[in-house]
Amino acid sequence: MNNSKTALYEKHVDNNGNIVSFAGYLLPTHYSSIKKEHNAVRNFAGLFDVSHMGQIIISGGGSHQFLNSLTINNLDNLSNGEIQYTAMCNESGGIIDDLLIYKQLENYLLVVNASNKSIVLKWLENNSYKEVFINDLSDKMGLMALQGPKSREILKQIISVDIKALKYYNFLNCQIDGFEVMISRTGYTGELGFEIFSDNTNITNIWDLIIKTGTQYGLLPAGLGCRDTLRMEMKYCLHGNDIDIKTNPIEAGLGWITKLDQKDFIGKETCIKVKNNIKKKLVCFEMLSKAIPRSSCVLYIDEKKVGYVTSGTMSPSINKGIGLGYVEVNHTSVGQKLIVDIRGRKIEAVIIKPPFYKDGSIND
Repeated sequence: MNNSKTALYEKHVDNNGNIVSFAGYLLPTHYSSIKKEHNAVRNFAGLFDVSHMGQIIISGGGSHQFLNSLTINNLDNLSNGEIQYTAMCNESGGIIDDLLIYKQLENYLLVVNASNKSIVLKWLENNSYKEVFINDLSDKMGLMALQGPKSREILKQIISVDIKALKYYNFLNCQIDGFEVMISRTGYTGELGFEIFSDNTNITNIWDLIIKTGTQYGLLPAGLGCRDTLRMEMKYCLHGNDIDIKTNPIEAGLGWITKLDQKDFIGKETCIKVKNNIKKKLVCFEMLSKAIPRSSCVLYIDEKKVGYVTSGTMSPSINKGIGLGYVEVNHTSVGQKLIVDIRGRKIEAVIIKPPFYKDGSIND
């Protein structure tokens, strides 16, 4: 399969990015080092190219009802200029994708995982009807994520509006250096952060301006590697690892966005059954000695298999091996000891209350 390039590809090459294939795109794992970029985001700021994410516009008179029937959160709770984290399930309650919905004045923007874009589009089209229009903008739009405690200070220097007024999970339209952009405040790192949407023809100029402006604040361009370590420290799920088509949102700890008592949606009946008879839960655990858990490692209590690892890494922030994994519900209490089988080595771990990193600037 041929890999696509985002509009920022040449910037990654010019900055000596370690380019790999990811979700059908050529993207950098890192420029300097994963740890250095991770620490920059935690303490200063990092700039990510996330243009590989799918961007889909849903419009028409039936768009509200259509999306509300396909997603587990409740769009009735969303006002213009606000963003909602949600998921789409199939009839069996399996998670097709987790996504963000932006409520614009005349339509909805869906930001979906790149690896699931074609699946989501097919699901939307298969369930659509005549009052709904689906427009895939993914190849026309660029998207950057500016994350870190200094991110607002950097944007203040180059933006045409008061960025401090932008609340968490809200967005606005404005200009950067004369270019039309949409800026949102969500994030995948646990830090204060913003997303910048712009046409592909403008995105490279905006990237250069943010890098130039942010250098004095400690900003670094950042790659996929630290994006993964940052999200893991916060217990933010990654589709394909911690959640997938075989996972139910209740098991994954996404009950808070699953509005079982507010509306009907595809997969609701299965979600209710799982909630009434939950058998496994997604937990956070720390290694008790120097070791790094990896996806698919088996989890034991004594000699009994009780679960498996979905994501694991060495946390740069707390300097410990950390992991996410599904464990039988009777063994998911905070403080529960586990044994992780890492290539035949049996290493002790303990379940902790999330997140792993608790000092982020996300609410600043």
